[in-house]
Amino acid sequence: MQGDLYVDLADGDLRLVRLIEAHREALRPVCAADADIWTIYSSSFDPAHFDASFDALIGGGGRMPYAVIAGDRLVGMTAWLRPDWSAQTVEIGNSYIHPDMRGTGLNRRVKKLMIEHGFAVGIRRIEFRIDERNKRSQAAVTKLGCVKEGVLRSERITWTGYLRDTGLWSLLAGDWLG
Repeated sequence: MQGDLYVDLADGDLRLVRLIEAHREALRPVCAADADIWTIYSSSFDPAHFDASFDALIGGGGRMPYAVIAGDRLVGMTAWLRPDWSAQTVEIGNSYIHPDMRGTGLNRRVKKLMIEHGFAVGIRRIEFRIDERNKRSQAAVTKLGCVKEGVLRSERITWTGYLRDTGLWSLLAGDWLG
């Protein structure tokens, strides 16, 4: 299952390709386009922190990141996180889309592509862990049919030192309507 999960994915002009060193310079200005958003993320891809965060993301450790490419333009990133093969679960996270692509349906297409692929290769539960302050992401996963299971209080310390309460959302294979 592990080898089947982390593969390049495509739907028309949308491609999710493994994020590698060669994407660094194309992703840098994409992440800099909304420097204020990083305060509600666990780590920051703002200009001052970009390189260290990029290195950590492509460095493994339970992360399988993608570059999000629309047409011929790199417009963001997303990742499979913390796969647990024995439990057939995985998290989708570390997602960021350039501000000019928000509200276009691109994020839904990205998530749909990942969700359908995950379920097709044997994943039975997909999780989303979202900062309680991140109302945009909470609304997006609600539209996908995810269920909020609860809040993990002070679940992590973010890059700013903030003690983050994390909403735990899930989608089960049997719940997915597409």
